[in-house]
Amino acid sequence: MSYVKDNKLAWEESFENRKQNWGEDNYIRLKNEKLPFFNADMKAELEKIDFRGKTVAQFCCNNGRELLSLMGLGVSSAVGFDIAENIIAQAKDTATKADIQNCEFVACNILDIPDKYHGQFDILLLTVGAICWFEDLNPFFNMASKCLKDNGILIINEIHPFENMLPVPGEEAFDASNLNKFAYSYFRKEPWIENSGMGYISGEFKSKTFTSFSHTLSDIINALSANGLKTTRLQEYDYDIGLTDVYDNKGFPLSLILIAEK
Repeated sequence: MSYVKDNKLAWEESFENRKQNWGEDNYIRLKNEKLPFFNADMKAELEKIDFRGKTVAQFCCNNGRELLSLMGLGVSSAVGFDIAENIIAQAKDTATKADIQNCEFVACNILDIPDKYHGQFDILLLTVGAICWFEDLNPFFNMASKCLKDNGILIINEIHPFENMLPVPGEEAFDASNLNKFAYSYFRKEPWIENSGMGYISGEFKSKTFTSFSHTLSDIINALSANGLKTTRLQEYDYDIGLTDVYDNKGFPLSLILIAEK
């Protein structure tokens, strides 16, 4: 899967070209706020779960800010996994600055997580922009299942697949005067190819290639089921959590929270 190696290089390049001070002050919020970096609905969902004494992992943890937030709920230990080595280095630095113990960060391809982490976690977290980097969700959720203990839970807070039908500002198909316009198939199979940096980290520049993929809601739930992960709760929301706010509160499903149990 050469696209995985290419994505690694693109992520690391965007971090090297990051906006001034991007992520550098996360430790301040971690020291002073409860569950920073989560939206209100996700906070409410997390507060229903007893994290005390639990082991927690996050796949595609980026710079670790969300996983580090969970440590304030009494987590005994945690591990964040991400493919970009320099972003993982920032996660480690943030943990040190925030004086957060027992939170480890590992740079690796999610599909290659070492065996020593299998069966080690009570809770696994996935947040916005995780699953789109994998063409086939079956090996991805197979690794999730491997890493969870029996009766462990998976928490997903993601962009709703419906939103992949909508053009966003900056795309040729976007028309601010017609926000009911669909530009892409819900069942799109061809990958999304981008060479303009990772905007929220770097702003736009001519970058190495990012390759991502659309998945339907049935793709997600069927892949979970095929790998021993039973969906126990699904909530859908009419606001975006990662791309644009122009479609918020217009009746479209734009984000979701899904809970599954092994």
